[in-house]
Amino acid sequence: MSFLIDKQTVDELNLMGKFRQGSVSHLFNRVKTRGAEQLLDGMFRHLLVDAKAINRRSSIFSFFQSARLVFPFDVQQVTLMREYQDTATPGNGLLVLGDTLVKKMLSSLTRDERYKKMVQGLQATIITLQKCNTFVQSVPAADHAYADRIHAVQQILAKKELMRLRETDIYQSLPVKKLSYYNHLLKTVLNKEMQELLNFIYEVDLYIAVSDVARTKGFSYARALAPEGNLLSAKGLAHPCIDKAIGNDLELSVQDNVMFLTGANMAGKSTLMKAIGINCYLAHMGFPVAATEMIFSVREGMYSSINVADNIGLGYSHFYAEVVRVKQAAVAAASGKRLLLMFDELFKGTNVKDAYDGTLAVTREFAGYQECLFIVSTHIIEVAAALNEEDNVQFVYMPTVMEGLVPRYTYKLEKGITEDRQGMMIINNEGILELLNAAD
Repeated sequence: MSFLIDKQTVDELNLMGKFRQGSVSHLFNRVKTRGAEQLLDGMFRHLLVDAKAINRRSSIFSFFQSARLVFPFDVQQVTLMREYQDTATPGNGLLVLGDTLVKKMLSSLTRDERYKKMVQGLQATIITLQKCNTFVQSVPAADHAYADRIHAVQQILAKKELMRLRETDIYQSLPVKKLSYYNHLLKTVLNKEMQELLNFIYEVDLYIAVSDVARTKGFSYARALAPEGNLLSAKGLAHPCIDKAIGNDLELSVQDNVMFLTGANMAGKSTLMKAIGINCYLAHMGFPVAATEMIFSVREGMYSSINVADNIGLGYSHFYAEVVRVKQAAVAAASGKRLLLMFDELFKGTNVKDAYDGTLAVTREFAGYQECLFIVSTHIIEVAAALNEEDNVQFVYMPTVMEGLVPRYTYKLEKGITEDRQGMMIINNEGILELLNAAD
């Protein structure tokens, strides 16, 4: 089973794009090797949907963070080792010897670089194996989530052939026969083991990079529960990509699975919604989250409607695009899957009366799917009063504090329904009417 999420949700939460400033992927892309970069991309694209697997990965990150391990490998040497392993070689030992002799002869007669690269690749492999052995010996021996992986690597490095290879002096010229022997050994006999060692190096790179981000940012690790609990609880939850973001406490459960969020424009509703979605996504990766504490029941997918735009190609107006998006969410909710669904300012592309009626009707219907968790925001506060009869709807708001005629936004979530109506005041503060009158 895979975690369901569509392109619009990925784009709205700015999850992907490891080279794009401000994206969640970019935040964690501090790896050094190409292999670790590919591993990071795979984790972002394929989320975990098993609580045990999520908690195990979180435990590994937590171990690396507490151990403060430093990446010990030379990236250039790892790259040369990777290229050396990927270079094709005959499967038979005698054929490897003949191939090596031919390459050495060609290197003497022509400008053929293959023999030189072969020697450099083996030298890089020896150096990397030495550093790998030193690293695994330095890892704390106490019981931890990564202990089995460390032990497996130690067993590979303990093979007598690799022990002899690690002791080889790379500054002395190797006889052709010995060079061909190691070519055959590493690329054929122990090819699987060498691939495992390279994968281990990439894992270490990733775990160190991500745990360093967690330590620098003050992130923590969420605890995953079985899906049936239908719980999402967090303390100090904030947007991970915003420096010094203000954290908020929240809880969604079976009894209160619908969060109805009100507040004035610019009060922080959209940012809070994105923060919830992003941290829920990271939690399903087993990654650190921007919260002091987070507990969640595993979801089967996530669906958002935050920045819906018109679609000229399909002839959709803004409002119709919103309707289509809500329909897609309704189909997903009706499928019986346990989802997190988020809607920001429903039906803002139409008049206030229709927006009121639509928001009220849709929220009431969604509230009936108690195996899902919903967050609905609006600045049409009259909808909240009409939803009071729904037992599983909780009301929260982002307040606005007036300092004279100037609004200040606290970005701190509070229980209840806002009474803030500062739209006309902001228009007056900006002097728009005076400018228009002067133009007349």
